[in-house]
Amino acid sequence: MKQEIFKITSNENIAPSVYKMVLAGDTSDITAPGQFVNIKLEGFYLRRPISICDYDGGSLTLIYKTVGGGTENLSLKKSGEMLDLLISLGNGFDTRGSGDNPLIIGGGVGIPPLYALCKKLISEGKKPAVILGFNTKSEIFFENEFKNLGCEVFVTTADGSHGIKGFVTAAMDKTDYTYIYSCGPLPMFKAVNANAKTSGQFSFEERMGCGFGACMGCSLMTRNGAKRVCKDGPVFEREEIEWEALK
Repeated sequence: MKQEIFKITSNENIAPSVYKMVLAGDTSDITAPGQFVNIKLEGFYLRRPISICDYDGGSLTLIYKTVGGGTENLSLKKSGEMLDLLISLGNGFDTRGSGDNPLIIGGGVGIPPLYALCKKLISEGKKPAVILGFNTKSEIFFENEFKNLGCEVFVTTADGSHGIKGFVTAAMDKTDYTYIYSCGPLPMFKAVNANAKTSGQFSFEERMGCGFGACMGCSLMTRNGAKRVCKDGPVFEREEIEWEALK
């Protein structure tokens, strides 16, 4: 964990209530896709945790949804403003056991951290397939960005307005995958786990108080006892998750 000041270079609305923010600053402490940042906002006691969508040596991309006062405040930030970030939080994804054809599964605002993961897998010579799940066509974002990486991309919508009608599980049999990486809501996780044919890693979205393991407010029950999503996660292996305890 490191505290850094970043400069906003853009902050744009890309889907209903969904924003893409690009910041300039030192990202050298980020070690793996799937980590997150914690943003300090004036007038709010707690920092706001946001998954890292993409990064390079001098820039950071965040995609977030306005769901409360904090993220609404963030959406009003303009280019040139400065933000105080705690960076390189969480443990991120491990790509070593993915095999040659991993399957990436994201739902809604769980999709962003999977983009940097996809780039890393491709850089290692692997050929990931991607499933992106949304409720309806108007909510879709980053479909083209994943396609531009050269991936086979399946989009599912619950109402059938775009792509495959149904949830992400409706596309899981479209590819012969060797491993699963997933991020999204708990109901999606349970469905993916019930249909999964291989091992995998799941990145959990939880409300966080501190973001670095001090408050124990984001605990998750695993087969090895309670773990902190912000510190021990947010990524956990499929086999260590206590699926029956998820609510």
